[in-house]
This record gives sequence, structure tokens and C-alpha cells, in this order.
Amino acid sequence: MSSQQLGIWAEDQTEKVLISQGYIVLARNFHSRYGEIDLIAQRDLELVFVEVKARSKTTYASALESISSSKQIKIAKTAMSFLQKFPSYTEFYYRFDVFCFDFHKKIAKPLQHEISDIDYDLEWIENAFTINADLINL
Repeated sequence: MSSQQLGIWAEDQTEKVLISQGYIVLARNFHSRYGEIDLIAQRDLELVFVEVKARSKTTYASALESISSSKQIKIAKTAMSFLQKFPSYTEFYYRFDVFCFDFHKKIAKPLQHEISDIDYDLEWIENAFTINADLINL
């Protein structure tokens, strides 16, 4: 299984969790010139910009640790682009969440079985990071 296929699977699972919690997914893979946001979801007057990370067993960093400060800034700038494009959401409370899928073992490229059969830890981190909006120059 390629890392792209693993990422799509993780985004699918994240979308299911969000919907089960009463969120409406407004956008998936929203692009701007600054980057991409995996999912944008809404519940009531709450807007959530979601980064999804999936990592197979590694000695380097967990999924959460792989989101650098420069990646956080790109996500924040892309979120501001979304708000500029859709100004009806500017009065919403917004936050940045991260869904981390850490698989317990390395996933072979030619996956012979269903990925959901592989053990993994899922962590949903609400308000995973904050950005001072004054520092974001679009």
C-alpha cells in the first residue's frame, strides 16, 4: 500500500468519525497557494480545520510529531484563504485539530488484507495548535 493510499484511507476514517460526532464535512483536500487542508468540518457555529496523519511503525517520529511549525503555518494560511473565499464562516469559532493514526507495524506495499484489520492507535487532538492571526500575512 502506498503512502498516498494510506492517507486516503485515514482521511476516509476521519470523515466517518467527524460525521458520527455530528459534524458536516464542508471540504476535503482544500487547496490554496499556501498548501492543503485535509478536511474542513462544521458543527453548529464551530469550524474545524483538520490535518490527518497516518504513519506505519517507525523509529523516527509519531504522526503528531511529524507536523512541524512550518506545516502549522501553511495550514493556518490555507485556513485563512478558506475564510476569505467563504466569508459566511468568518464569524464562526474555528480551531485546528489533528487526527493521528499510528500503526503498530510497518504496512507492506502490496497489502494482502484489509487495512482496518491492522492494529493502530487513533488520537483526535482538538486544538492541536494555535496560530496568532497577526503573524499570518496572506
